[in-house]
Amino acid sequence: MKRTVYTEDHEAFRAMVRAFIDKEVVPVHHEWEEAGHPPREFYRRLGEVGLLGMQVPEEYGGGGETSFKFNAVIIEECARAGVGFGSSSVHANLILPYLMTYGSQEQKKRWLPGFAAGEIMTAIAMTEPGTGSDLANIATKAVLSDDGDHYILNGAKTFITGGALADLVLVVCRTSPYDPDDRRAGLSILCVESASEGFEVGKKLPKIGLKSSDTAELSFTDVKVPVDNLLGEEGQGFSYLGHNLPQERLTIALGGAATAEAAIAHAVRYVQERTVFGQPVASFQNSKFVLAECATEAEAARLMADRALDLLDAGELSVADAAKAKLFCTEVAGRVIDKCLQLHGGYGYITEYPIARLYADTRVSRIYGGTSEVMKTIISKSLGL
Repeated sequence: MKRTVYTEDHEAFRAMVRAFIDKEVVPVHHEWEEAGHPPREFYRRLGEVGLLGMQVPEEYGGGGETSFKFNAVIIEECARAGVGFGSSSVHANLILPYLMTYGSQEQKKRWLPGFAAGEIMTAIAMTEPGTGSDLANIATKAVLSDDGDHYILNGAKTFITGGALADLVLVVCRTSPYDPDDRRAGLSILCVESASEGFEVGKKLPKIGLKSSDTAELSFTDVKVPVDNLLGEEGQGFSYLGHNLPQERLTIALGGAATAEAAIAHAVRYVQERTVFGQPVASFQNSKFVLAECATEAEAARLMADRALDLLDAGELSVADAAKAKLFCTEVAGRVIDKCLQLHGGYGYITEYPIARLYADTRVSRIYGGTSEVMKTIISKSLGL
């Protein structure tokens, strides 16, 4: 079906991104996977070509775009090429809304120019070893000093994307005692500079996929965080997280739709080239039927993702709609990629083939940003259940 979400400007941008990926990412991506992240200079390069700060206002050195569709093009082109830009998606797609919505003018002036240039890379630290998706149970604690000048931060975080190279980490922490009658109260977001004394990057967690994006454990031991680094108001952290989660989940949904389409493209090429019993694998009815099913499911996922993208740009994407998009698109991606890998036979299990990397990379999409089970809970609540 013909897509209608993009204009000629978006497609011209797509051509630029595709050429950039083919020239500067594909030839060295395997080195990033071995290292666990791109070199720090790559983020500065993304800033140089304008791919990090597209939605940063022009006054802070960004592109001033209000639409998320240019970001979506990058997601699609990375999926098409089977590469990643390290933690840049978290930086540009997840962190920026927090800074733009809740940051003070002083904070924006201090951080956004470096943010857009790739000089200041960011991460967000929500998950803790004992909390998982239960953010209301966060135990990392920040206590205001007697003179009111700074917070003393103590605690630990895990599964932090970009945590190893981040210069500024948005840490979700408890700034008032835990209240069992209102578990969501008392959470705040502190912007912690990684150079702070007591801030430590722990183990870099080995993963089955997304190997070019670092995931780390972080710890905070009596870290002094200036009160000027409090994002928004104290005690409003949980509501801030809820406000920004729809865009995060749409980002994952867009990735799901794009990876499903990429898997189909890889499988179509493979079955046309591979022969079994003297004839192309594509000539067998099973191959045709499996790919027809995959193409239909992927098309449905694409339509849902595109609709959600339009709603986001219009400011109308609800928490429940974003949950539906993430649930459907990531589950479709899992099914489609599995079927496309099967069509590759034994070669589908060899990481030299793109389909194997897609299989490993996509599995986490049903976990991070809220598991599929959490998405179902959100959707069921929207039904009054």
